[in-house]
Amino acid sequence: MKTLQAISAVVLIATAGFAIHVMQAQQSGVMHTDVLQHDLGIPGREVIQVRFDFAPGAAFGFHSHPGVEVAYVLEGTLEYQLGGKPPVTLNTGQALFIPAGAFHAAKNVSSVNAVELVTYIVEKGQPLVVLAN
Repeated sequence: MKTLQAISAVVLIATAGFAIHVMQAQQSGVMHTDVLQHDLGIPGREVIQVRFDFAPGAAFGFHSHPGVEVAYVLEGTLEYQLGGKPPVTLNTGQALFIPAGAFHAAKNVSSVNAVELVTYIVEKGQPLVVLAN
């Protein structure tokens, strides 16, 4: 019974961290659709997929994740900023690998909606998003 309670607490904490991320994203003109959340064959790791829709000019500020992220642009043009590196602009059909813990931001730099499918491979029980100060 205690194991079930511990697992429930971990899921609740992870979900709460993601909910905070989503609420902040929605406030900035970025909407999300949860696609998948599933345990991996690696203990303590899970995969999460989310679709993000960016209104023209909408952005999500600097943040990081407790694992890697792969962003794939389904529609439009998105600009990604990774730390102090020059911005990377991706168009439909292009992808970007973001290392674990790397602070990054994304912005729709076009006058039409942009959509990305994001795949996270992260540590279970950790907040999905860590906002930069």
